[in-house]
Amino acid sequence: MFKALVLSEKDGKVTSAIEDLPDDKLPEGDVLVRVHNSTLNYKDGLVLNGLGRLVKTYPHVGGVDFAGTVLESSHKDWKAGDQVILTGWRVGEIHWGGYAEKARVKGEWLVPLPQGLSTERAMAIGTAGLTAMLCVMALEEHGLRPDQGDVLVTGAAGGVGSVATAILASLGYRVVASTGRADTHDYLKGLGAAEIIDRATIATPSGKPLESERWAAAVDSVGGATLAAILPQMKYKGVVAACGLAGGTKLETSVIPFIIRGVSLLGVDSVSCPIFRRKIAWARLTKDLPMAKLDGMIERATLEDLPRLGKAILDGQVKGRVVVDLGV
Repeated sequence: MFKALVLSEKDGKVTSAIEDLPDDKLPEGDVLVRVHNSTLNYKDGLVLNGLGRLVKTYPHVGGVDFAGTVLESSHKDWKAGDQVILTGWRVGEIHWGGYAEKARVKGEWLVPLPQGLSTERAMAIGTAGLTAMLCVMALEEHGLRPDQGDVLVTGAAGGVGSVATAILASLGYRVVASTGRADTHDYLKGLGAAEIIDRATIATPSGKPLESERWAAAVDSVGGATLAAILPQMKYKGVVAACGLAGGTKLETSVIPFIIRGVSLLGVDSVSCPIFRRKIAWARLTKDLPMAKLDGMIERATLEDLPRLGKAILDGQVKGRVVVDLGV
């Protein structure tokens, strides 16, 4: 038996309850994992609240991410006792996820827990932190250097933004953090932000195809009108790594920044990211993300806390990273 936060749907309304389930309720897979920690991402908030049509079949166990120890495996790459991480692959959406003491998944979805990294810290990173690292890698591969100017991070107090701010600052970039929450300013400065701007200043496009050159690069987890507002502000050959949609899915913009200033818009995905690139990103995270700053982002939670926190993250009221403790 194992404990899980089970989502059910009735008359279009999704509810949750903690239940004890037998192992044979777990979905098919070739690796059984004892989950030690999970986390909370924006997508988890959508699933917990029955939004976005992400879940097709109920009852369902959410949790996009988890870290734990292999209990049983018929996959060639894993054996009992191995410590592993899972992020993405639509786990927690169409496949049962990490909001349970046990998970059964495909072995090809797993990566090894990096040496010296605890499962708690791995989940403080989670999908949000992995995405942030992939954004930084994309900017670097496009040629970004610290001497080229300010790097804007939107949604800076959220999961992606927090980790991106800490990584970029540790690599020597001057980070400008955008947030609408005055109570997070000290937190963001502690992560390394050199300057903080109110998100209202970049929340609405000016309507001009070009504005004064302001940003060498940006990590944008907001999308929508915010992304449309910052594109005309990019410097010549500026580059934006876009990875989120908290502010909307539509992008109404002009080709002018792209064909006059040579601006580049890079889409960053972590859900289906190849394993080799995931391993590179996790290695970089253990090196380039200061662990003391990561620890300062953590809000610890239990399965019982998730319904409340799932609503809070959708309202933009979660700061940093929520780590869910499933026990040892």
